[in-house]
Parts: sequence; C-alpha cells; structure tokens
Amino acid sequence: MSPAPELPDVVALAVPFFFAAMILEIALGRLTGRAVYETRDTLASLLMGGGNLVFGGLLGAAAGGFLLWLHRLSPIDWGWSWPVFVLCFVLDDLRYYWYHRLAHERRLLWAAHVNHHSSQHYNLSTALRQEWTAVLTGSFLFRVPLVLMGFHPVMLGFVMSFNLLYQFWIHTELVGRMPRWFEAVLNTPSHHRVHHARNPRYLDANYAGTFIIWDRLFGTFVPEHYSEPCRYGLTRNIGSFNPLRIAMHEWVHMIRDASTPGLRFGQRLGYVLGPPGWSHDGSRATSAALKAACVARRPALSGSPGLPRHGKLPDAPEAAGAAEPIVG
Repeated sequence: MSPAPELPDVVALAVPFFFAAMILEIALGRLTGRAVYETRDTLASLLMGGGNLVFGGLLGAAAGGFLLWLHRLSPIDWGWSWPVFVLCFVLDDLRYYWYHRLAHERRLLWAAHVNHHSSQHYNLSTALRQEWTAVLTGSFLFRVPLVLMGFHPVMLGFVMSFNLLYQFWIHTELVGRMPRWFEAVLNTPSHHRVHHARNPRYLDANYAGTFIIWDRLFGTFVPEHYSEPCRYGLTRNIGSFNPLRIAMHEWVHMIRDASTPGLRFGQRLGYVLGPPGWSHDGSRATSAALKAACVARRPALSGSPGLPRHGKLPDAPEAAGAAEPIVG
C-alpha cells in the first residue's frame, strides 16, 4: 500500500476565515435586516464547535484506528494522484448523503445530529454547531465500503474536511438564489435553508453535502418557496443555550423512552431505531405525520413539493399540538 502523505488540516487553517466571514455577515445583516445573530445562541454554536473538536478527536481516534486496520485488508491501492482525490470526494459526498439522510430517519443517529438543528437562527455560526457524539452512533461505519474499495482513511478525512468547508458558506440568509445551473448541481444557501427549516413541507429534505444531485436522484429534493419563509429549529424546540443540554438532550429522552416500564422489546427498539417522533401509542408525531396533518388542513397543498397527496389529522392531543402552523 502507498504510504499516506502529510496532508494539511484544512479545517484548522480555515478557522480565521470562519470568524472573518461571521463578522462580515453580522455587519451586512445589520444593514439588510437579515442574518440575525443572538448572542447566547451564537456562543452556544461556537461552544458546540469547540466540543466537536475535543470529543471528535478523542472518540475519532479509535474509529480512525479501526478504519486504518480495515484498509490493510483491501486488495486495491488507488495511490494519491489528484484524480483519485476527486473521485474520493464525489463518492464520499454520496456516503455523506446517506449518512445524513439516515441521521434524520433513525432516532439513534438523530440523537447525535439533532444539535446541529437546534438553533432557531440561521447564520454562519449555525454551521459550527456540530455533533459531539456521532462516533457513538457508528457514523464511521458508513466509510467502511470506501475503505474496502481502497480509499485510504487519511484521504477520506481530507476530502470530508473540504466537504465541511463547502457547507459553511451555505448557512446564511444573505444569499438568495444562485444561477440556475449552480442550483441544479450544487448545494446552495437556498437548498440548505430548506433542510434546516421546521415547516412541514420542508422536513426531511435536501440532505446534500456538496452535490444536490443526490437529492434530485433519490427523491428528497424540495425547493425553497419564497411564499413560505423558512422557520428554523426543531418541531419542539428545547429552549436552552446550554451546550451540554443541546448535545445530550435527545440521548436522555431516547433512553428514557426506551426504558419505559411495560413495553415489549419491539417497542423499545422502535424508540431507538424508529424515526424521530415515533411512539408506541401514536401520541407523538413523526415528520410524515406532520406533513399529512398539513395537507389535511390545506388540501390545496396536496402533492406539492415536500407534501403527500393525502392528509390525516392526528388523533392524539399531543400529536396535534406538535403540528406546525401552516404558511402559504
């Protein structure tokens, strides 16, 4: 196998750019009335980013060691030429799409990813509100196919850093829509605003890292409707700026739900591997239920992007209360 070269830590090198871009966004936001910053929210995002570096380094070391060991089993050696880096970037972006999608569809993965969506603001600082516990959910296992295909774990980490750098600039309300060709191929602020929105039609959409073509290909693309402004945060916001609570609240709730007395094994498993919002008695609302409730209240929206053709109002009071107000 070709030895791994020394590659720069591009995320660390980009830190000054992150802060400079946020300062510029704050200034422009005050002039335009967009890109609103809230001091406590921004500080929480920065602390979440710092925690990601600490916990990611501690937990990621073991995961990285496992992937390096696994790479030695692969009979393929791609080398380190720039076309291999490009191919690796594209395939890893596809890997990221499926990990990101499952992180919204399965509660165990959502327990780690939810903190990135916990801010009710959408600005560049939100991009830094990163996961602390993703390794505990087995997120590194999504890289196993690429490692067995011969891509070195060091190369995978390097291209993922560029993917993260790309995603930084799309966390803003200052940029409207890019040119049509750009919007057709690449992820943009407009596409990613949809991903962070809690409006029913926008839930569980636009999982792309860099290339929005994956969402278009796999049927999860929803365009931004200017007639329906994005409302950010969770369908049930946690109302806290405490980084520890932001990082761990869903773990606590998931474990509490799964350990409820009197449940069958399958019901306990549903609280861990089912979709967020799943409950054994139907008293809560999944994203599918919220979308159906939206259509039930506004039949004219039936079948429009992001919404089903048929709606159903939730029966339980708690589920009904979880439904978002409908706009546009």
